[in-house]
Amino acid sequence: MKTVKDYIRTIVDFPHEGILFRDVTTLFADPRGFRMCVDQLLAPYAGLPIDKVAGLEARGFILGGAVAHQLSTGFVPIRKKGKLPGATISQSYTLEYGEAVVEIHDDALQPGEKVLLVDDLLATGGTAEAGIRLIERLGGQIAGCAFVVDLPDLGGRKRLEAMGMEVHALCAFEGL
Repeated sequence: MKTVKDYIRTIVDFPHEGILFRDVTTLFADPRGFRMCVDQLLAPYAGLPIDKVAGLEARGFILGGAVAHQLSTGFVPIRKKGKLPGATISQSYTLEYGEAVVEIHDDALQPGEKVLLVDDLLATGGTAEAGIRLIERLGGQIAGCAFVVDLPDLGGRKRLEAMGMEVHALCAFEGL
């Protein structure tokens, strides 16, 4: 029987030489693989009081929307700076090659709402940490952080767990 990991292809030297890019588009394209992925992402949270699912740009939108639908909750996008039309709050974070900024609408959450953060991949944890900070600044409470792929060698899981976050990942790949 296939696992979620079996549907993910690796592309060598993308986007830079020496990188093994874990491409989840092959997982999304397969109906059985995609359903398995969504079901496994939400399984630990089924029946818990979750008010919203927040997805990190961009593949987190695909996953987060599907998870929110299955959990019968609302969906909140966390986007790159300048992409949301309403009033926003922003959070900067460090990337391997510089700095970036993500934003959330300033009215996306009500204080006390329980939020599940979803994305396709956990690498260094910088983007996820920025998303967590935004949710917390709006008064949201993180119910968990769910990812398809964990790259443990890059330390993202440890980073988020050090913040007190529960991390759920469907599979892991060694290396960069």
